[in-house]
Amino acid sequence: MSIQNLINEIADKDTKLTSSHLADLSQMTVVELSIFKKAWDTINTTRRRKIISQLTELTKDNVELNFDLIFKHALSDPDAEVRASAIDGLWENDDPLLINKLINLMQNDSSDNVQASAAAALGKFVLLVECEEIRQSYKTTLNQALLPIIDDIKKPIEVRRRALEAIAPLSMPSVREAIKKAYESRDERFTISAIYAMGRTCDYAWLPILYKEMDNVDAEIRYEAAGACGEIGMEESISHLVEHIHDPDIEVRLSVIQSLAKIGGTEAKNSLQRVARDNNIAIREAIEQALAEIETMETMTLFQMNASRDQDDNRN
Repeated sequence: MSIQNLINEIADKDTKLTSSHLADLSQMTVVELSIFKKAWDTINTTRRRKIISQLTELTKDNVELNFDLIFKHALSDPDAEVRASAIDGLWENDDPLLINKLINLMQNDSSDNVQASAAAALGKFVLLVECEEIRQSYKTTLNQALLPIIDDIKKPIEVRRRALEAIAPLSMPSVREAIKKAYESRDERFTISAIYAMGRTCDYAWLPILYKEMDNVDAEIRYEAAGACGEIGMEESISHLVEHIHDPDIEVRLSVIQSLAKIGGTEAKNSLQRVARDNNIAIREAIEQALAEIETMETMTLFQMNASRDQDDNRN
């Protein structure tokens, strides 16, 4: 089927959208994209929403599919739901050229949801710059864009929360202060985001707070605190996590199990094995998956140790 016929079919609101035909839009050429753009402007809003939504799902199911050219074009769509879905669709794209576009959407978009989605998406680039995988000049750009949003009371709370969560990995005193301030705020939503942000810093200095919050009466706070411990990844957290492996809230228990898997090691594995026959099927499956992840981690570590030993032997 020619690209024009394919696009005509996808654009037709009376034709069912199929994954096979949508997949054919992957890796479009410049010429094909030009044809697509012309057709896109004629498609009604409901249909555009369905197309972008299904394309996003396809990329999550099959990483070989690439609709980034379409998603980038849809960032300027007149419909906010389409713009938000387009941001979601670019979840794997780490092109720094997206940074300024996302900053503009976060600062100026007419939709609160799009602003929040853009702020969250910038978190990926914060990690990249902190790991020195993109130019360090972007560190200033990201910091100057995200930090003021957190304190901007004119912005919706969800946008401010996502900005805090996104900027967390930047190892800067101003970021640490922003997390501390949010944690101590009287807004429970900000407190929850601050706890999540603590995990993204990978800074063990936050652990005493996280251990305390795992006893909070609010299950969502316990959930985030357990998850943050896993992100920081210190072995000392294992004993604290194990204390909550029978938490009354199933989501908290799942968070504990996932964190034990991330930290790994003998103590974590033994703790999971002791509760492997839990009555809840979701818990049993989570434990099984966690044990498999720890096993994979141990195998990789052993392989790396053997490879390093072989290199040393060859030098000698």
